[in-house]
Amino acid sequence: MDILKRISAYKAESEKLAWTGSFKEYIELLRKDPAPAMTAHARVYEMIESYGVVDEAGQKKYKFFEQEIFGLDRAVERLVEEYFHSAARRLDVRKRILLLMGPVSGGKSTIVTMLKRGLEQYSRTERGAVYAIKGCPMHEDPLHLIPNELRPEAEKELGVRIEGNLCPSCQMRLRTEYADDIENVLVERVLISEESRVGIGTFSPSDPKSQDIADLTGSIDFSTITEYGSESDPRAYRFDGELNKANRGLMEFQEMLKCDEKFLWNLLSLTQEGNFKAGRFALISADELIVAHTNETEYKAFISNKKNEALQSRMIVMPIPYNLKVSEEEKIYAKLISQSDMKHIHISPHALRAAAIFSILTRLKETKKQGMDLLKKMHMYDGEEVEGYKEADLKEMQNEYIEEGMSGIDPRYVINRISSALIKQDLQCINALDVLRALKDGLDQHPSITKDEREKYLNFISFARKEYDNLAKKEVQKAFVYSFEESARTLFENYLDNIESYCNWSKIKDPLTGEEMDPDERLMRSIEEQIGVSENAKKAFREEILIRISSYSRKGKKFDYSSHDRLREAIEKKLFTDLKDIVKITTSTKTPDEKQLKRINEVTSRLMDDHGYCPVCSNELLRYVGSLLNR
Repeated sequence: MDILKRISAYKAESEKLAWTGSFKEYIELLRKDPAPAMTAHARVYEMIESYGVVDEAGQKKYKFFEQEIFGLDRAVERLVEEYFHSAARRLDVRKRILLLMGPVSGGKSTIVTMLKRGLEQYSRTERGAVYAIKGCPMHEDPLHLIPNELRPEAEKELGVRIEGNLCPSCQMRLRTEYADDIENVLVERVLISEESRVGIGTFSPSDPKSQDIADLTGSIDFSTITEYGSESDPRAYRFDGELNKANRGLMEFQEMLKCDEKFLWNLLSLTQEGNFKAGRFALISADELIVAHTNETEYKAFISNKKNEALQSRMIVMPIPYNLKVSEEEKIYAKLISQSDMKHIHISPHALRAAAIFSILTRLKETKKQGMDLLKKMHMYDGEEVEGYKEADLKEMQNEYIEEGMSGIDPRYVINRISSALIKQDLQCINALDVLRALKDGLDQHPSITKDEREKYLNFISFARKEYDNLAKKEVQKAFVYSFEESARTLFENYLDNIESYCNWSKIKDPLTGEEMDPDERLMRSIEEQIGVSENAKKAFREEILIRISSYSRKGKKFDYSSHDRLREAIEKKLFTDLKDIVKITTSTKTPDEKQLKRINEVTSRLMDDHGYCPVCSNELLRYVGSLLNR
C-alpha cells in the first residue's frame, strides 16, 4: 500500500505542476522571474549547480555526478566549466556539439543518461520550469510569438534574450486558430521527458541504407497530404523527428561518428545558427544542447578525413578517460554488483580493492620522476602520502601525459571476471585471491590483448597480489592485539618521551619507580630500523619529529600517532614484528591447544565485527596469512 500511495502522490504532484494560461499571463510570469526563458544550455548548467558544488583542495567536485561517476572529478570539472558554464553564459561554445570522447566503458553514456534524468527532474522544480506554446509539436518558446521588430523593447522590459522564430506549425496556427491575436495564444507548462519525447531526443545509427533523414527532421504525413494538397503545408507534415522533439532540452547522438554523413550535415547550421532544414519549409529554429559520444579510434578516423573539417570545427571534444583512483574504482565494481541478484554471496574485504589495483596499474603510464614507480604513483593518485614526494609532484605527474587513462583494462572486463567468480556453484563468499585468479584466467580469452600486454598484465596481477598480502597481514596482526590502536599509541608516547630526552640531553623518569634513566636507545632503534633509518640518520630523524611536534603545537593542533606517516609505519611494523611469532604459531598449527583455539576464536570474532569478514573468509584469511608468515 505504501508503494501505491507514493505512486498516487507522484501523479497528484504532476497534476499540480500543470499550468495553462494565455501568452499575456505568461508574460506576467516572466516579469516576476525570467528563469523560464533561459536557454537549454543554461537550464542544464543550472540543473548541475542546483545539486551543489564542493571545493576540495582547489578542485571543484560537482555533487550531481557523484552517485554514478567515480574518480573523474578533473574531467567533470573541465566539462562543466569549459562547456556548460560557458554555453550557459551565451558564449560561442554553445554553438558547438559537445563530443565526449574516451575508451569503452569509461562513463560517457552514463554522463549523458544522468544529464537526461537530471533535466527531467529539474523541469519539475520551480526554477527549472519550462513553458511552451500549447499544441506545438516542438514545445516552442512562447517568446517566439513576439515580432522581430518589437523584440529589443521586450528584452529590455523583461530582462530576457529572445532568439529564434516560430516553427511552421505555430505560424499557421497563429493565423488560422488565433487570427494573429498573440495575446490569447495558449501557453502550457511542459515536463521534460524522454519517454514522452518532450525536450529529449536520441539518435542511434543503424543501417544507412534503411535509416531515413526523417528520423531526425520529421516527415510528410501521407494520410493528410491529399486533404491539404501541398507538401509545404505544415498540417501535412509530422514534426516528430528527434531534432524537433529535443527542442528546449538535450539531443543525444549515440556513437555519433558511426552515423552516415547525410545525418551529420543537418548539424552544421543547427550548431552555428540554431536552426535546421526540414521538408519544404524555411529554416526551423531549435534551442537544444547537442551531446554526442564516441571512442578514440573512431574520432581519429573522423578527423583524418578532410571532408569532415566543417563539422570538426563545430565540435568541443571533451576527453573522458578511465578513473585512475583505486578507491573510486572499488565503488564502480560495488555499484555494478549491487545492481545484480548476487547479494547473497559475501564479498570479502579487499577483494574488490585487489581487482581495482590491477585495473589502475594497467591504465597508468610510467613517470619520468626519479624514484617513482607505478605502485607509488598509484598510491599518490589515490590520495595517499608517499615519503619524499609532495602535492606539487602529484600535479606534475597528472599533467605529464595528456592521454593517461585513455587506455588499459576497462571496468566491463573486470566486472565480467568478478561475475564469473561469483557465479560458481555452492559458493558462500569470494575473496581477493578468487578475484585475481578469475582476472588471470580471463586474459587468455580477452580478444584485444596482445602477447606483450598479457605478460605486462600478469605482472600487474602479481603486484596486486603483493599489495593484498600486505593488507591481509596487517589486518590479521591488528586483530591479534585486543586494542591495537591503544598499544600503538602507548608505544608512540614512549618513543616520543625517549627522543625528547635524547635531543635535550636530559634524563627520562621511570613512571613507576620515579628513577631517572638514560633514554632507551634500544627501544628507539628497534622502531627506527623498521623504516630503514640508519645509525647515522637517527639524530636527524628524531630532531625532525620534535620540529613537527613544535609546529603542531604552534598551530594549536595535537601531534598524535597518525600525524607522521613514516613514524606510524615504524610503530605498526614494530608491533607486527613483536606479534609475528604468536600469529605464525597460532594460524599455522593444525591441532591448536585450548589457549590457541580461544585466541583464534577471538581474532575471528574481531575480523567479523570490526572489519566486515564472514565466518568463511575470516578463517580463510587466517590460514592464508599463516602460510605467508611461514614462507
